[in-house]
Amino acid sequence: MGQCNPKHSYRLGEEWIESSPEEKDLGVLTDGNLNMSRQCALAAQKANRVLGCIKRGVTSRSREVILPLYPSLVRPHLEYCVQLWGPQYRRDMELLE
Repeated sequence: MGQCNPKHSYRLGEEWIESSPEEKDLGVLTDGNLNMSRQCALAAQKANRVLGCIKRGVTSRSREVILPLYPSLVRPHLEYCVQLWGPQYRRDMELLE
């Protein structure tokens, strides 16, 4: 990481290890430029899949049933590691609540 660090080649036994364009650490995906746009896209996909499961699995469309499901099942996927890739977001969300 960093601009002044040289790229080193590593090996495991006799095999050289290839460099990777992305790295996942603690569940957060970053690229060489510390860009997290792919992490955000994957989080949105996962949240949409959960919404689809709710839509297919819950027969009642009443507000009392659907409304508690979003903060408990969908929102955690969208807010995972939000402090890392968007520190202002968490504070702004707390102000809105």
